[in-house]
Amino acid sequence: MSATAPAAPPATAGGAPPAPAGASAKTTDPVRRARRRRRLVAALFLLPALLLLGALVVYPILFSVGRSLFDASGTRFVGADNYVEMFRDPTTLKAVRNTAVWVVVAPALLTGLGLILAVLTEKVRWATAFKLLMFMPMAISFLAAGIIFRITYEQDPERGILNAVVVGVHDTFADRPAYPGARAREESGLTKAEDGSYGTAANLSPGRTVSLGIVGVPPKEVPADAEPAATAPKAGDGVLAGTVHLDFTPGGGGEPGRIDKGERGLPGMKVEAVRDGTVVGKATTAADGSFRITGLEGGSYALRLPAANFAEPYGGVSWLGPALVTPAIIGAYLWIWTGFAMVLIGAGLSAMPRDVLEAARMDGANEWQIFRRITVPLLAPVLTVVFVTLVINVMKVFDLVYIIAPGPVLQDANVLAMQMWLVSFGGGNNQGLGSAIGVLLLLLVVPAMIFNIRRFRRSQR
Repeated sequence: MSATAPAAPPATAGGAPPAPAGASAKTTDPVRRARRRRRLVAALFLLPALLLLGALVVYPILFSVGRSLFDASGTRFVGADNYVEMFRDPTTLKAVRNTAVWVVVAPALLTGLGLILAVLTEKVRWATAFKLLMFMPMAISFLAAGIIFRITYEQDPERGILNAVVVGVHDTFADRPAYPGARAREESGLTKAEDGSYGTAANLSPGRTVSLGIVGVPPKEVPADAEPAATAPKAGDGVLAGTVHLDFTPGGGGEPGRIDKGERGLPGMKVEAVRDGTVVGKATTAADGSFRITGLEGGSYALRLPAANFAEPYGGVSWLGPALVTPAIIGAYLWIWTGFAMVLIGAGLSAMPRDVLEAARMDGANEWQIFRRITVPLLAPVLTVVFVTLVINVMKVFDLVYIIAPGPVLQDANVLAMQMWLVSFGGGNNQGLGSAIGVLLLLLVVPAMIFNIRRFRRSQR
């Protein structure tokens, strides 16, 4: 009986024998191992960053959410009571309103200023130097910028440069009080009226000469051109004359109510002659304090020193008062971040196709039409990213408010980030309520962050 030979495997095209059944699996194993190795290496490189992200971001968020459900001591579970209290507290509601003002005003102004400056910068020769100059405030910390603007907004024109400019412009067009804070000496026969003026009794007739003594004028405020007080100014028919003098004798001595040796006149003082409540004559004192009011008819008159002589000088604008403190701080924020907006928008402007602009100019469009109908629409993605980024940033503003706003008006400038700090650590010592405010701030920021991330992904596609 003969043995049967095994059947030969079927021949493949070209006569070569087929590959073993497990060859394809053996070929793919090294590929899979290489992929797993790459993923493992990538995970090892990402691990430090993930650990930092978890420790510095994820864990604080989860802890704050949990802490917001407990009372101030952190021992008693109160549920949503902190969130209810947050919206009942008028201080927190004020912070919410101020934050809304920041969100509406600051990003819009910054985006608009950045767009205008980016467009105008393309028209100047020294564009790079201008951009560098505008971007320099970004290198200054918020602490330093806050100190700079705290001094800039000082009420005292001697220290606050902004009020120094305002006062200088005001005094250019308005009369400055001659002797602010001065007052009349009682022995001179002058009495103070309700409006702040000083006047004599209405028993003076033309031809009389009077001396009006003033005190309360610091030596440094006596004009340099003041001369010794005139002792006998010339009067006459239809004339009331007199001397307004500083009723103070250097070195002591002298008699109140009269002109003594060494006393000086007060130039620039306005004097009025009053009859039956009506001003019938005016004069201004000379360097020796003398004055003459002429053209008076017979009868009795009173002499009056108007309140404008003694009024306090114009002190400028109360930039850090309750009404203007928030706009003032927003102004400081604009100074810091305008360069950021300008540079980002300028980058988008440089990438814009120039042939579209040239075609519009050839078709007869003016620069305003090009800006409104071509430049702005083409820059819309960049403008949106800048605006949303600034919205996220202003929701977290804290440093400028804390440094610039004085203590008495801190509540008027309060924002959510500041309120969170005040409630938790700045005296409130209620970290449960502070955590609730922090969660609210997070919920307000997250939609803007999601919008920005989606925008970036769409632009990458």
